[in-house]
Amino acid sequence: MATRGVRFLASDIWDAPDNGKKYEVIEGDLYVSPAPDWIHQEELSNLDFFVKSWVKAHRLGRIVNAPTGVILDDENGLEPDLIFIFHEHADIIRRRGVFGVPDLVVEVLSPSTEGRDRGLKLHRYAASGVPHYWILNTDGPRIEERVLGDDGYRLVGTFGPDEIFRPTIFPGLEIPLDEIAVPPPAPDPS
Repeated sequence: MATRGVRFLASDIWDAPDNGKKYEVIEGDLYVSPAPDWIHQEELSNLDFFVKSWVKAHRLGRIVNAPTGVILDDENGLEPDLIFIFHEHADIIRRRGVFGVPDLVVEVLSPSTEGRDRGLKLHRYAASGVPHYWILNTDGPRIEERVLGDDGYRLVGTFGPDEIFRPTIFPGLEIPLDEIAVPPPAPDPS
């Protein structure tokens, strides 16, 4: 849900209520999303395990998952699900969050955010110069890998069940998508 009519600053994300919701400012508009569901969080955690293990073992940089704010410019403060920054760009990391362009952002699709992750955020990350953008779709699961080019993001590929994801940003890393998948939890009570 976006709040229109009032222009927000990216730094307004630091003043958001501590209520479990995600607050982001994109092009000066405030977007509020509900807390992610169990599958979102568990599959993100599984992906994070593979990537973080690789990053740490090869001493490549710094990696965190949400909630961590990323201030891209005065009108864009976002909270990607996973953020990676090479050591040589670590000067953009501050105590409060990231003030600049990460080397990789990952968004995990939720029913309430899918349109924004594939549309508004994809375009904002590209316009800001984020070189690598992944979308994790928990239906499957599937990972879409995009790499920034002269005309925006180029889709490198979509990787799903029974496949191995070999991200271009981390040569040699292999992520079996079946090991990201989780069994569905019991249905919510009525």
